[in-house]
Amino acid sequence: MTKWLRNIWEEVARPLFLRPHRVQFGALCTRETQDGLQVLLITSRDTGRWIIPKGWPIDGLDGAEAARQEAWEEAGVRAQSLSKDPVGQYTYDKILKDGASQTVVTNVYRIEVQELADIYPEAEERTREWVSPVIAAKRVQEPELRALLLQL
Repeated sequence: MTKWLRNIWEEVARPLFLRPHRVQFGALCTRETQDGLQVLLITSRDTGRWIIPKGWPIDGLDGAEAARQEAWEEAGVRAQSLSKDPVGQYTYDKILKDGASQTVVTNVYRIEVQELADIYPEAEERTREWVSPVIAAKRVQEPELRALLLQL
């Protein structure tokens, strides 16, 4: 029995625990209004849940630039300013096409939005909405992202 358990640990369980996390870059898009700070949320393409724009690394771009590119493609964001240092990070489990899950660490960069374009690459695939940080925190599913939003 001990050999069987050791075999399960070494061949199945241990590799799952040691599997490296994938990294994405997220954009925390904000604007100041008369009513206070607002955060831009978008819907995911697959489940329609509320998220922030995010995506995989892009060759030739650092994390902040990749976050800005994702904000443009997914939400039509034209940036006024961009934080070069992440304001935080959160993890989530991404369900892959084969049904397996992969833990993803998302480094989040703050983007002050100058304007939103009406025409952008994923305009027909997503909904976007400006909300207060408190409402945004209630809508997102990831606890660490929720905490990051509440810090605003």
